[in-house]
Amino acid sequence: MSRPEPGWVPGVPVGSVRRGCPWCRARGHGGARGAPADALIILGLYWHPVPEPDPVRVAEVSRRIKSWALDEIQLYPEDWEGDFDGFRVGPYMVACHPDAPTIEHLMVAARLMVAENAVDDCYCEDLGGSPIGLGGRLLLAHTALDPLHSTAEYQPAWEESLHADAPRRSYRSAMEYFVRLATPSQADRFRHDMARLHMGYLAEAAWDETNHVPEVWEYLTMRQFNNFRPCPTITDTVGGYELPADLHAQPAMQRVLALAGNASTIVNDLYSYTKELASPGRHMNLPVVLADRENLSEKDAYLKAVEVHNDLMRDFEAASAELAAACPVPSVLRFLKGVAVWVDGNHYWHQTNTYRYSLPDFW
Repeated sequence: MSRPEPGWVPGVPVGSVRRGCPWCRARGHGGARGAPADALIILGLYWHPVPEPDPVRVAEVSRRIKSWALDEIQLYPEDWEGDFDGFRVGPYMVACHPDAPTIEHLMVAARLMVAENAVDDCYCEDLGGSPIGLGGRLLLAHTALDPLHSTAEYQPAWEESLHADAPRRSYRSAMEYFVRLATPSQADRFRHDMARLHMGYLAEAAWDETNHVPEVWEYLTMRQFNNFRPCPTITDTVGGYELPADLHAQPAMQRVLALAGNASTIVNDLYSYTKELASPGRHMNLPVVLADRENLSEKDAYLKAVEVHNDLMRDFEAASAELAAACPVPSVLRFLKGVAVWVDGNHYWHQTNTYRYSLPDFW
């Protein structure tokens, strides 16, 4: 089957949505004409513009998520407030889930996103994180998602531990809200993908401890686990419906989700490149690995990382189109569309978040 045109959405006629200008499509990227005026533009990157997120929903999600972080779980100290606001949770979630039936559905995604970011920052990255002892911290945090079933003597100590630090408090609370809207199958699916994420964290930490620069294929393997997959995998819960477990488990659907997560994660590598270079220590990202392993200049490595992203995006869209044609079940088509919209919304958030990101001067 031939690859779909840019802007393809399962079940929606090509040309009706998510199309960049002809000049940009001919060059394989959304281009400045499809982006907000102050957006960061990576020339050559393949992406689709999205409608501006509903400002009313953005404002309400932003208000509620900050109240949750401050009042319910005491997520961060006062001097982190600017960084929390700069994360722009409201625009992110509304852009990624425009079909959410209610604000509370959006809040389910927002809390989980903030919780995952708290674990990454506080356990792995520059807000107190370290590869040393990471496995133990992640295991205890994971039990806030996948609860311990122990004896009457020891269960209370575990329950008390869920309030011990900000990452565990955020995981515990976000998961409590999530299971109220999710089916048991959807909740179990999410736990599985979070275990994948934590395994990726551990692989990257192990390489950090041993000063190992992976081969490019090894790095991409790690990034298939340490990536955004838990976010698009809940697109049906946030949309207020369910993709049945047997359809979610199809190898073809698993390939779609893997490629969506991989492409979205390389977007993060590209937009966070200068931010990570300016941070203490050596941060592993695709341009850094390409430069080291393929003996490329920083510029050439970055531009090759753009090509890798574009290949992943086109493979994702081709896999989605093939699955939609082979299994045109309404829930499958809606889920595929939701994942595609999430991928585009994720790019929009990176592209417009000038508080967090800037681009190298490679063009």
